[in-house]
Amino acid sequence: MLKNVFIKDILKMPEGSHAEVKAWIRNKRLHGRLVFLDLRDSTGVLQVAVKGGVADQRSLEAAASAGRESLVLVEGVVRADSRAPGGVELSASRVKVLGGVEGDFPIKKGIGSRALLDNRHLHLRSVRVTAIMKIRARLLRAIRDWFERNGFIEINCPTFITAAVEGGATLFKVDYFGREAYLTQSVQFYQEAAIYGLERVYSIQPSFRAEKSKTRRHLTEFWHVEAEIAHVGLEDLMRVIERLVGESCITALQESGEELRLLDRSYSLEMLEPPYDRIKYSEALEILESKGVSIPWGSDLGADEEKVLTEGFERPFFLTHFPRETKAFYHRADPSDSRVTLSADLLAPKGYGEVVGGGERIYDLDELMGRIAAEGLDARDYGWYLDLRRYGSVQHAGFGLGLERVLQWLLGLRSIKSACLFPRTRARIYP
Repeated sequence: MLKNVFIKDILKMPEGSHAEVKAWIRNKRLHGRLVFLDLRDSTGVLQVAVKGGVADQRSLEAAASAGRESLVLVEGVVRADSRAPGGVELSASRVKVLGGVEGDFPIKKGIGSRALLDNRHLHLRSVRVTAIMKIRARLLRAIRDWFERNGFIEINCPTFITAAVEGGATLFKVDYFGREAYLTQSVQFYQEAAIYGLERVYSIQPSFRAEKSKTRRHLTEFWHVEAEIAHVGLEDLMRVIERLVGESCITALQESGEELRLLDRSYSLEMLEPPYDRIKYSEALEILESKGVSIPWGSDLGADEEKVLTEGFERPFFLTHFPRETKAFYHRADPSDSRVTLSADLLAPKGYGEVVGGGERIYDLDELMGRIAAEGLDARDYGWYLDLRRYGSVQHAGFGLGLERVLQWLLGLRSIKSACLFPRTRARIYP
């Protein structure tokens, strides 16, 4: 039968109301002929008192013998109790075990992070994990709502690709009916094709990177929020990014007060309000030098350098005008300084680093052909992509946002693996 009464509903009922709920046993305390059950479902935690003389003997025995994480059906009367979670207790008249457990539940106090990931399918029941996933869902909804309000069209792009977007070294190769294909690193190229008909597009889907990194901010499969916009330059693009990030994050956090309290996470919403500062790559090198980190001009900034760079900031900021050597072939060079590109990464403060990467795309055919040749790539692999510059080319720009990275930063999570349901990393593909 469809469940239509949840714990959140019982917590709002007047004292003396009769209630029935299906939920799982989170914790149990025995006091002779009195058994306290802490029940949980997707909406909260409810204390249940099963007392001899109020509940029948069969119910008392069922409550006393049921293991942690057993699914139970409880009927009873709502009582006010300031000591109980939510200030409400259910005085049980009947308890029935609907789904028992075999032995002890594997998730116990003090269990290590590796064991938690090995048992991720069970750890998902944790109220902490549940809180993170709820905030993630609200953030996704806020992002999608922002795009829709601002004239973007959602599109769905292929997962199988034939040519690299971000670089051949991070491609996952697959056998596609005897042909060599890859899992997508980004849907950017397909979005670029779509803007000629739709002008403003976005996609929310997984991307795959075969990176060898073992940092706390890398996943091999992650959810990628990408957008491409016609008739736009770098400065306008940064305004889009900062509004999307700022407004979406504020909305998600404002809707998540209960979950933030559970996670013991406080936040100043003013820190998220745009505009965000802009710092050029050359300025970043000077800041790093002042902190004892020397990076040759033309080198990319890795996770370690970004951590040092962002530790002194309280708000997100843009890092702009990266050298051509550090960016993919499609990034447009700055007309005023051909050594650098019209590119921008949004970096989260306090050591979290890049959460968004983007920039202007080359829209001139000859310039794009030149960059492909300079990178040693085969132009035949990009035939249809070059066609976009042959027929009515338009100035355009776009970006990609890593959903898990944004969530890790917002919630102060130690590892990005905590920001997704079943994390995939270089070392983990189970469960």
